[in-house]
Amino acid sequence: MISILSREWSAKSSIALPEKFRRTRSGSNDIMTGWRSHGSGFDYEGKLASLGKNVVIEDGVRIFFPEKVHIGSDVYIGHNSILKGYFDQTLKIGEGTWIGPQCFIYAAGGIDIGENVGIGPGVTIMSSGHQVLDSPEPILHMPLQFARVVLGDGCDIGANSVILMGVTIGSGVQIGAGAVVTRNIPAGAVAAGVPARILKTYHEFQA
Repeated sequence: MISILSREWSAKSSIALPEKFRRTRSGSNDIMTGWRSHGSGFDYEGKLASLGKNVVIEDGVRIFFPEKVHIGSDVYIGHNSILKGYFDQTLKIGEGTWIGPQCFIYAAGGIDIGENVGIGPGVTIMSSGHQVLDSPEPILHMPLQFARVVLGDGCDIGANSVILMGVTIGSGVQIGAGAVVTRNIPAGAVAAGVPARILKTYHEFQA
């Protein structure tokens, strides 16, 4: 069904877009020609790089490139979350971590999630993005760049937050709901907003 819908969308889009926006990496005039399915993401059982004890993976969870995904013991992954390893990068989830429902975690640039991390519902973590160049080409077709994301032990990521590529969030950090984190947050800080800004730092984490 997904493939059929994609072809229908492609046909309509190729009519509406100007010629210069209808070229893909392969040089075709069909904007969707270069895409291919990643599969269902449901066939990860027995294929994970490592899997600890007492792990709960709820219904609807999809895991892509499972051979690049490491899940520690006592981890919870909520309904309908999507975890994506990458062919040359890994997604590591430390022991005792809780991931809420409907999260999207994409490890194209590598993602390391520490131990006892709380990740609220609807959180997005991205470790890649398109370069924005001075070019008439759509941003979608510009070169990709990659940078590892690190979440320190014991940090808490509020619901619907977005963590962008290259960010390191220190141990014990609290990120407010709906924040967009574009830069590193030091250990023990409380940060919120768009873009996220540090509101305070707990004394026990201060230098």
